[in-house]
Amino acid sequence: MAEIENILLVDDEPGIRESLQAYLGDNEDWQVEVASNAREAWEKLQSNIPDLIISDIMMPEVNGLEFLSQLKEDTRFQNIPVVFLTAKGMTGDRIEGYSAGCDAYLPKPFDPDELEAIVKNLLEKNRTRKETQPNNTQLEELVRDVKDIKDKLDNTKSKLNISESPIKIDLTPREQSVLDLVAQGLMNKEIAKTLQTSVRNVEKYVSRLFSKTGTNSRTELVRFALTHGLTD
Repeated sequence: MAEIENILLVDDEPGIRESLQAYLGDNEDWQVEVASNAREAWEKLQSNIPDLIISDIMMPEVNGLEFLSQLKEDTRFQNIPVVFLTAKGMTGDRIEGYSAGCDAYLPKPFDPDELEAIVKNLLEKNRTRKETQPNNTQLEELVRDVKDIKDKLDNTKSKLNISESPIKIDLTPREQSVLDLVAQGLMNKEIAKTLQTSVRNVEKYVSRLFSKTGTNSRTELVRFALTHGLTD
């Protein structure tokens, strides 16, 4: 059975949200969650990282381009494929969207079948990317960073008092297992194999660890965990 893939739809028009959630949700391999604006979408991202985002551009407060910029600046979200679905259909608008980093740009009104084809294509590319990562350079950098952190802590052991975290950290047994393996320098695919789960599940656990510790990268997470005694 294929693993369920999550899609986050961000649009301030209720009719668009409801119709697309129903249409795309007919595919039993997809789960479609909706948000009425970028701020709501950002909050949802903190607890669940989707496999793909479909977003309007013209939204109040934070528009789609600004939302995309936020995603690209955060290491947790920068690789999520983003489809712009918008009434801004001029050539200059599309160029602006692609320049900002969107993966597809579909002007309204649109053919739902075309959107479905775009979504399928981007999800397939995203799966392939995940299967081929991490590359050796990424792994070497993480292992080097983790070793550097541990060496610094060992060298200052007599001076360093392991302190309690400034915020209460309650980790589930599985989150603790994932944290311990991240601290060993393992990447998501290796962690998934060790824990006999999916890469997608590991990504969710790592995202939760980022949220619980207030960190934004694996290096920051490991430094935080070692400093506060959350892992050996």
